[in-house]
Amino acid sequence: MDVDAHLLDSVALPGGRELVHGRPFELRGTGLHRALLLHGADLEVHELEALFAGDRAPDVVFPLPWPGWGGGTHSVHPDLAFAAFSGQRSVRAVRADGTTRWVYEHACWDQAVGHPHTGDERQICGGIESGSCQVSDDGRFVWAHVVLEAGDDPDDYLEGWVVLDAEDGRELARLPLPDSVASGSWHLTHPDGVHMGLCVGMGQDGVLVYWGRWDGRQLTVHDGLNEGLDRILFDVHPDHAGFLTVEHYGNDLQLHALDGTVLAENEDVRWDHCCGFLDGDTVIATTRIEYDSDPEAHGTWLLDARTLERRGRVRYPSGPADGSVRPLGDGTWLTYDATADTVHRWTA
Repeated sequence: MDVDAHLLDSVALPGGRELVHGRPFELRGTGLHRALLLHGADLEVHELEALFAGDRAPDVVFPLPWPGWGGGTHSVHPDLAFAAFSGQRSVRAVRADGTTRWVYEHACWDQAVGHPHTGDERQICGGIESGSCQVSDDGRFVWAHVVLEAGDDPDDYLEGWVVLDAEDGRELARLPLPDSVASGSWHLTHPDGVHMGLCVGMGQDGVLVYWGRWDGRQLTVHDGLNEGLDRILFDVHPDHAGFLTVEHYGNDLQLHALDGTVLAENEDVRWDHCCGFLDGDTVIATTRIEYDSDPEAHGTWLLDARTLERRGRVRYPSGPADGSVRPLGDGTWLTYDATADTVHRWTA
């Protein structure tokens, strides 16, 4: 059964591709969608509703502390007190006026053994690897994926996950990640306000997924998905009913309990790296056209959020839209039109 998509809003937005293809939305549980757009050496923070209403002016702009650095996944404090930037050799909290609130220094993400550092504040070396950071929804902590150790021997290289005090950047807890050799990573806040997710992409070597909880004394971590190194973390149910992953090559889509237990699975088609909860009852996901020979499987699908059974395929009024979608959790989703540099918002 086809399900008609109804166009709600459109906005022509240079750089808008990242609103759909990147990972810019934060504070999802509050009903406020903040879009983070990196324009040149500035991180712009927009309220999504204001963008679609025609207000192109950002709520606040944070200057990137390392001009020329193109890696890392960054975050902002809930009350916009600072942006937390994930750099090549440090995590840095920066206020809107460009002043530094604090710096957490770590070893270099460049995996070339024994490469020199000049002490240059730009902190840019030749490697393309990077980490990520995320401010907790209550604004008290910054979780960061960093390099703990690096030296003249490849065996000295060690990545880790740290919890920092958002007030002053002090390290409160750390978890060494001896199996991680990241190309990049991203965080995902859990709507329970307690847990934080980390997904580490290692290219052809696979994927690692962790769920962490810091109770003020102990860092507790679930890593039950990592035996096969093949699942990518995408979204969490708004009522805590599980989280979504896609197999590295799109072979299946799964719903998990926090410990990794599989609650539901769909392996009817080859799934793309694009899915999420449209609302508490519905998952929206796209298929991998290049791998699936069945044309009837191609497109964007709505699935039952508890069973992952397909309910229907989305039919756009002007034919197929761009394959990627960005569900917002409120019954709407975004697509991006590259020909017009335009972001569209839809509902079923």
